[in-house]
Amino acid sequence: MADRNAEVQGAPVKHPTLAQEQLVRRRQELREWRSNSQKLRGRNALTGLAIGAFVIGMFSYTIYSVKQERIMDEIDNEAKIHVIRGPRTGANS
Repeated sequence: MADRNAEVQGAPVKHPTLAQEQLVRRRQELREWRSNSQKLRGRNALTGLAIGAFVIGMFSYTIYSVKQERIMDEIDNEAKIHVIRGPRTGANS
């Protein structure tokens, strides 16, 4: 309203300079980044937790599998010893 009154009275209307327009745009972008940063941070945290859980699960499964293989090797070795010795009966024990 003040601008219209200024035009009517013959005073020149001030238009924002290019630098002022850029500053206003930059401030708007900054506000948008601030509002979106919380969403982005939450998504990044969720993604990081999912990847971390996958890595820990894969590592645990690998360690578990290796331990099972060792146990199976020990059982196989014991079985070989028993096969070499032969069956245990009352006559040869």
